[in-house]
Amino acid sequence: MVRSGAGNVDRVDAITDVAGVRVGHAALTGEGALSGTTVVLVPPGGAVAAVDVRGGGPGTHETDALDPRALVERVDAVVLTGGSAYGLAAVHGVMEWLEERGRGVPVGPVAGQVVPVVPAAALLDLGRGGDFGLRPGPALGRRAVEAASAAAAGAAVAQGSVGAGTGAVAGGLRGGVGSASVCLEGGAVVGALVVVNAAGSVVDPGSGALYGEFYAGRRDVWPRPEVHERARRALDEARATTRSRRGAPAEDGSAAVMNTTLAVVATNADLTRAQVQKMAGTAHDGLARAIRPVHLMNDGDTVFGLALGAHPLAGMAEFNEVLGAAADAVCRAVVNAVRAAEGFDGPGGLFPSWRDLYGPEPGVQDGG
Repeated sequence: MVRSGAGNVDRVDAITDVAGVRVGHAALTGEGALSGTTVVLVPPGGAVAAVDVRGGGPGTHETDALDPRALVERVDAVVLTGGSAYGLAAVHGVMEWLEERGRGVPVGPVAGQVVPVVPAAALLDLGRGGDFGLRPGPALGRRAVEAASAAAAGAAVAQGSVGAGTGAVAGGLRGGVGSASVCLEGGAVVGALVVVNAAGSVVDPGSGALYGEFYAGRRDVWPRPEVHERARRALDEARATTRSRRGAPAEDGSAAVMNTTLAVVATNADLTRAQVQKMAGTAHDGLARAIRPVHLMNDGDTVFGLALGAHPLAGMAEFNEVLGAAADAVCRAVVNAVRAAEGFDGPGGLFPSWRDLYGPEPGVQDGG
């Protein structure tokens, strides 16, 4: 089913393995800031797009336009951003950049009179850097799309505490951006980009192993018990520190409700919009494998799907493989995000990374 990297020497194990997809990040910097924006850009002409929203508290833009019953079938970009609903303002910078290049839905008698349809979703990271008012806007969106446009075809994707993942946290750990891809024997490629900012945990409480590792070929290893015990105590202390800095009493859950995990799944397969929507829905299975619990009322978990259409499918069997690959890629992307994240200690909270707690090679034992 899956073709290994040995047969595909140019593979970078990221969403950019889908030919034509580019990714750009931009982060808010400076005192009190901890947020950012990520843009997934496709070539002129766009990609067939759909969305599946399963969280109870989504912050989105133009998702209704992606309904299979709606008029516009293709989009030129997808925006993932921090800043909650405020951060959706970053979309306008991306729209302006596209408009300047005549990319969008023609709406006037003169060439270039277009309205770009740019679906977007936001995660809640307000105040994590210390200043509630510092969040993404149009200028940051433009920086992110410019970075995507400048990226080389098939370039590796920066992961961890970058772009929309700058202020992301997962169960008290620093979250972030992760990406992964699956190349199928028939020629279809599926890639995922995930921004992990979850109410649920990415770590198995009994072992310290990342849940997603169990589905990514590492089910037989996990941190040594003494390493996990130290890490567990350190994470509890970090959570208490964060509550204190945010002025929340110990029993107040307000420090833990700033959630939402976002993803974009892209494929080179030639899919209808209904099929792309099915792919986006199946990709949520990858979140469910790597984050527990997921899709809660305080989450806005959203997955966008993109099909670039270069690879005709041989039939239903190959489409099923694409669906399975979407979930696999999302699961591994969550793992990659958490492993690449860097810890943060600031006025908005103390968010250690998984590497801070367990080390780059945390000492493993055979679990068989």
